[in-house]
Amino acid sequence: MLQQRTIKTLTRSVGVGLHSGQRVELTLRPAAPDTGIVFRRVDLPEPVDIPVSAEAVVDTRMASTIGRGGAKVHTVEHLMSACAGLGLDNLYVDITAEEVPILDGSSASFVFLLQSAGVELQNAPRRFIRVKRAVEVREGEGRNLKWARLAPYHGYKLHFEIDFAHPAVDSTEQSAEFDLGSGNYARDIARARTFGFTKDVEMLRANGLALGGGLDNAIVMDDYKVLNTDGLRYDAEFARHKILDAMGDLYLIGHPLLAAYTAFRSGHALNNQLLRALLAQQDAWEFVSFEREREAPQGFASPVAAW
Repeated sequence: MLQQRTIKTLTRSVGVGLHSGQRVELTLRPAAPDTGIVFRRVDLPEPVDIPVSAEAVVDTRMASTIGRGGAKVHTVEHLMSACAGLGLDNLYVDITAEEVPILDGSSASFVFLLQSAGVELQNAPRRFIRVKRAVEVREGEGRNLKWARLAPYHGYKLHFEIDFAHPAVDSTEQSAEFDLGSGNYARDIARARTFGFTKDVEMLRANGLALGGGLDNAIVMDDYKVLNTDGLRYDAEFARHKILDAMGDLYLIGHPLLAAYTAFRSGHALNNQLLRALLAQQDAWEFVSFEREREAPQGFASPVAAW
């Protein structure tokens, strides 16, 4: 049986929110089988649990935000991406503010935290959502066109193409692909950082965003070049970060996907629309489990190797 996974012991981190600039403490704790991933706002007078789901997403401006009642947690996608990349099914995420800490702007620190805590197999089958026919969402036309698509695939792979008219981005690879069966998430995707432009910073901060952003937790560009003294971590770091984000956004469906994801200029909003479109078409997907590990797609049978 391909088993569900949680972590062996709790682990903690402290950081600041990318947009809020608030100090936040994060505690990751093991959870029982079939719990799913549950964010818990422990700073509120009465703690509020927010289980992840496509329907729990309440805002997609600049990040993926989940909510329940009046309680929200912003910027969940990097932590969710790490959980997807490591194959974790059940986890409690205790948080002392309304935004997940940005740490270094990638998911690498979350991967380190989760691997340090250890992965524990649980006596319950992993439940996958297998895509049976293609589902696509589109937005805009011509230069403003964006789209994202899920298609049948015995495994999980993602292909993302970006289109930024900027010298620093144009000089790198504008597309990236990652297959969980043949790649290594920690090596190939996790270290890709979020990015932004100095020309947008003033506007974002005037709107109460990017208050915690800087060169230590993002790739920052002026009109011509990357300002970070250490440069880029990958040739296609911009496109790879979009895959990182997409893996986190898509894992908000609450189960690992068996599908091929392809996207052009997609973002948090379109990724969530894609999940909702898939779930709305009940003939387009099904739940599956694997009684024998050898029947599972490559990349799912064993916990992801350490760095």
